[in-house]
Amino acid sequence: MNAITLTLLIFGIMLGLMALRVPISIAMFAAGGIGYVMQTGWAPFSSFLNTQAFARFASYDLSVIPLFILMGHFATQGGISKALFQFAASLMRHFKGGLAMASVLASAAFGAICGSSVATAATITSVALPEMKRHGYSGRLSTATLAAGGTLGILIPPSVPLVIYAILTEQNIAKLFAAAMVPGLIAMLGYITAIAIYVRLVPGQAPEVDTDSEGITLQGAFAVLPIIIIFLLVFGGIYGGYFTPTEGAAVGAAATFVAALFKRELTWSKFLRCFYATAESSAMIFLIFIGADLMNSALALTQVPNQLAEVVGSWGLQPLMVVTAILLFYVVLGAVMDELSMLLLTIPIFFPMVMALDFGMPKESVAIWFGIMVLMTVGFGLLAPPVGLNVYVVNSMAKDVPISESYRGVVPFLISDALRTALLLFFPGISLWLVKYIS
Repeated sequence: MNAITLTLLIFGIMLGLMALRVPISIAMFAAGGIGYVMQTGWAPFSSFLNTQAFARFASYDLSVIPLFILMGHFATQGGISKALFQFAASLMRHFKGGLAMASVLASAAFGAICGSSVATAATITSVALPEMKRHGYSGRLSTATLAAGGTLGILIPPSVPLVIYAILTEQNIAKLFAAAMVPGLIAMLGYITAIAIYVRLVPGQAPEVDTDSEGITLQGAFAVLPIIIIFLLVFGGIYGGYFTPTEGAAVGAAATFVAALFKRELTWSKFLRCFYATAESSAMIFLIFIGADLMNSALALTQVPNQLAEVVGSWGLQPLMVVTAILLFYVVLGAVMDELSMLLLTIPIFFPMVMALDFGMPKESVAIWFGIMVLMTVGFGLLAPPVGLNVYVVNSMAKDVPISESYRGVVPFLISDALRTALLLFFPGISLWLVKYIS
């Protein structure tokens, strides 16, 4: 069996198992295991498994993932999300579509201490959706806004997918976080602009002004002060050189726990739930790591990824065209896979290909910029049909809204995503602006 046929067989087994609803980690493990055994035999395969799991999980950098996840759960169970939304609503009360804009602001602020898109979408939805319904917002606009706002959970640091990208490509996590700051803020402003335009072009989606919302109060401002302190503590410490990103995640988790205690909403059962949910999410991610490692090793043995890079290089295409094609592929792949699985499976293939191209920038800058571009596209996949994981999560919490309405509602946000991605693609300096200030 030649290399191309074997590669297609590996991918075919994985996609077939996924179609049967086998968990993605098991599907990749099984496909990779079969491909590895077919090329090397059982003994080398057993030896690989014997060492790979320890080599992967012994990585100190990986501990940042459960710590940031725990930080997000403390924020969720501690009632911090409610204070964020109420303060954001008081800021935007004089604008048409103000509660929808407030949901985006709250999602961005919550994402700054969470790092998960789905967790951000679900948490802010539980707080904002009843308020938006009460004020007369349409189900279409409400669910679409909350699904789009959830993507800010991975666009604004800390971002679990960005941490995984850093580990896979051996890049500096702090520099990647810095590179994501400006694009994340652009995403937030783009969503707010999309809402402002949409509610004016499509009547009946939002009330004129939320007149019965409270204005800004000292109590409301004080309620969001812990979030600001935590963000400044974590990222100020990281960029000030006081601790590493992993240590920063530990400090952030501890600080968020203390903030939750002060709000007096973190009961013992909620405290235990934080650790159970963190263990569950971390186990899922680490299992996907193992499955992806095995599958990528099997693909590496075929030499097809290297041959693919050589073929693409021989075409003489402009580097931006190659990156554009990769990003379009991610949009398509997002219809059948979650963001973590996509990164773990494809980055070992695409990253060497991109690094071999000449963009007129230092290699480290190319690696960081490409990571941000991938992150932007992953966010697009969380909204786009036919899957759009965030849309499913939010729509499941709004049982009276047909999912077709939610998909119609995300169109303005997808347009905003497309424009932002094109901007960052053609102007890499936007992503790299803050990175130059980090030694």
